[in-house]
Amino acid sequence: MRRLNPRQIEAFRAVVLTGSVGAAASLISVTQPAVSRLIRDLQQHLGLVLFERRGTGLVPTSEALSLYGEVERAFVGLDRIAEMATELRTRRAGFLRIAALPALANGFLPRFVGRFLADRPKLDIVLSGLVSHAVVTAVAHGQCDLGFAEASLEHAAVQKEDMPVAPMVAVLPQGHRLARKATLRPADFEGESFISLGHSTLSRFRIDRVFAEHGVTRIMRIETPLSEIACSLAGAGAGVSLCEPFTATEYATRGIVARPFEPRIDFEFAALTVTQRSMPPVARDFIDAFRQHVAEFVRREGWKRAPADRAGRAGSRSGRAAGSAA
Repeated sequence: MRRLNPRQIEAFRAVVLTGSVGAAASLISVTQPAVSRLIRDLQQHLGLVLFERRGTGLVPTSEALSLYGEVERAFVGLDRIAEMATELRTRRAGFLRIAALPALANGFLPRFVGRFLADRPKLDIVLSGLVSHAVVTAVAHGQCDLGFAEASLEHAAVQKEDMPVAPMVAVLPQGHRLARKATLRPADFEGESFISLGHSTLSRFRIDRVFAEHGVTRIMRIETPLSEIACSLAGAGAGVSLCEPFTATEYATRGIVARPFEPRIDFEFAALTVTQRSMPPVARDFIDAFRQHVAEFVRREGWKRAPADRAGRAGSRSGRAAGSAA
């Protein structure tokens, strides 16, 4: 197969993004007949039907959507090259790309970014919310300057700095019978409909370990990879859950209540930077300031470290060991 024409790919991407030949033509500054010809030639070249006409618009086929994923990854790389050239040419005062796991990106971290920028009017920031594995990959591949992800994840090209730990909290629907208790323990969850975090997280391992060690049977009714979804489900009365306090605090006005949980299960995350190049000074400033911000939040919210029984401490230690080995 001969090489693809870059203009055909550009036209294809524009039509997927806009849904019409006319809008695509405006987006890439060519005529409508030129876009139609480029799309027709691309379909003939690939031997695929990429679009179906619906009324006055074009709808991408399943094959087109699969192809678009690869095209978009290529364009993101090209856009980043253009951005870097602009930064070098204009000597901007600062540019920081940050990726963070959803537990932080859903509100807690963006509010801190706003405070951080208030004293740095010439600093530009790109902030992305990604699952922890994707954060590690983005840092390793140089797609961001700084990341925040679960501390248990390792990558040869990434160095990490542990951030302050925060105890996981019980999340309950407002009005739930357990909300009357000041502190909740595993036995309180016996027979409760439980919203579990996804199997791929260290937090899920630690939670299940504690309940197993205390011989508590929960009704494992719902599973979700994101604590935001767990809190939303709890707020809708679908069950109870445990999650980190950042998300629980974020959802405190959305139909849930949070209570301390014993024995303590720590939520641990780390700041990630690439190993093979020096850290930008502004990234160093950001990590240090955010570390202090997290520590102040944990103290202010009062999620104190309660005396844990031996089984709880053993569960936490074994969870860390298992997470490090995973």
